[in-house]
Amino acid sequence: MTSADASVFETTRPASADYLSRLAASDAGRDYKGRMLDALDLRAGLTVLDAGCGPGADLPALAEAVTLGGTVIGVDRDQEMLDAAAAARTAAHPGVELRWGNIHALPLDDASVDRARTDRVLQWVDDPARALAEFHRVLRPGGRLVMGEPDWDTLAVDHPHPSLSRAYTRYVTEQVIRNAAIGRQLARLATDAGFPVPEVIPATQVFRDVRAADRVFGFERTTRRAVEAGYLSEYQAAVWLHHLAHRPFFASATLYVVVAEA
Repeated sequence: MTSADASVFETTRPASADYLSRLAASDAGRDYKGRMLDALDLRAGLTVLDAGCGPGADLPALAEAVTLGGTVIGVDRDQEMLDAAAAARTAAHPGVELRWGNIHALPLDDASVDRARTDRVLQWVDDPARALAEFHRVLRPGGRLVMGEPDWDTLAVDHPHPSLSRAYTRYVTEQVIRNAAIGRQLARLATDAGFPVPEVIPATQVFRDVRAADRVFGFERTTRRAVEAGYLSEYQAAVWLHHLAHRPFFASATLYVVVAEA
C-alpha cells in the first residue's frame, strides 16, 4: 500500500462506542434503523426492550415514540457502553432505564415487555437460539420482536479481479464475524423459538464513496489481517487496496429486518 492509499483508509480501529454511534448516524444506518422503528409499531405507554443497546444511539427515538407514559429498557453486557449511554443519550429521557445484563439471560421478568429490538447483536453472540428463547420469555402475548442483522455473505465489493473480492469476503465470513450468516437464519431461528414471523424486510446498503465505506468495513485493517491469515498475499492485498483507493468505488451488503410476534 502506498502513502497515497494510506490517506484514504483508517489505520486505527475506532473505539466500539464511537464506531456504533457513527454507524447509526450514517445514511445506511439511518435507513435500516428507520425501518426497524417503523416495524416496532410503537405507541404511548408501551414497555420497550433494546437488547444490546450499546452507547444508546437508538434509545431517544424509542423513548419519544412511547412518550412519558412508556418505558424503554436498554440492556448491555459492556459497562462502558452503558456509561456512554447514560452520559450522552438518556439525560433528557427519564423513561429510559439502563441495566447490565447478557442477552442469553435477560435481566427481566417473564412477560414484562411489549416490544423488543436487537440490532446487529446476534451476529456476535455465542448462542442465537438461546437469545431468541429469552426474547420469547420476556415478551407479553401479542408483543413484537424486531431484529436487524446483516448477512455477510452478501458483501460485494467491485474489483477488476473478482477473486480478490471473494477472498476478502470469505475472510470476513470465516474469521471475523462469529455468526456471519445470521441474517438469512433469523426467520428460521425465530420460528424454532416459537415466534410467528410475518415479515422479513431486506435492506441493501450501497456505498459509492470509499471513505464512507471504510468507516464501516475498515478495509485496510481487515485486509492486513486477511494477509496474516493466508487469504490474500501481500501483492494481492496491495492490488486490492490500491484499486479501492483510486478507482470508482462500489460495495453493497444486505441486512435483514425480521419481525417476530409473541
